[in-house]
Amino acid sequence: MNRNLVKALQVAWELPEFRTGVRHVVDLDEVAGLLATLTVPDHDHEVERSLLRLLRSALDTVQIREAVLLLLERDEVRRPLVAAAVEPLADRPGQAAAIASAAEDPAVRREVRAVLASAKVRELIWQAVENQVSDNRFGLIRRAAVLVVWHPRVRRLVWALHRHGVLRELRRRS
Repeated sequence: MNRNLVKALQVAWELPEFRTGVRHVVDLDEVAGLLATLTVPDHDHEVERSLLRLLRSALDTVQIREAVLLLLERDEVRRPLVAAAVEPLADRPGQAAAIASAAEDPAVRREVRAVLASAKVRELIWQAVENQVSDNRFGLIRRAAVLVVWHPRVRRLVWALHRHGVLRELRRRS
């Protein structure tokens, strides 16, 4: 797993207000163990799957979702997460810059918050993630189309990403 991502997760985990906010909803020892395992370069990929399952259940829990979204407002957490997301895009600097620009825009973050507030949208997003992980391109495209067509907040988020050039850069061939 990307070192910047692990760094951002560790920074978030060390913030007392975050830990206090989620203490009653998650097993702190499990999270600490997962984070420690992720710092080892040759960790088991099952750990990553466990982290995705934990993330999914966390996003379905209102208190945790709100705590995470508040963390993304903090530069010291958001910036390492963005660095982790764009690190694999070193050969696509335009795409990396567009994603970084969108992440720094408070309007984009507001739209992300609004999108994640809907249980139906979260379920469709997780179905798309599962399609991506299982390399089901048709299923991924179908879920993305349903999200954009049927959910106005998703359309607003897509428009906000478009303003930053994210969509243009995703279409560009390397």
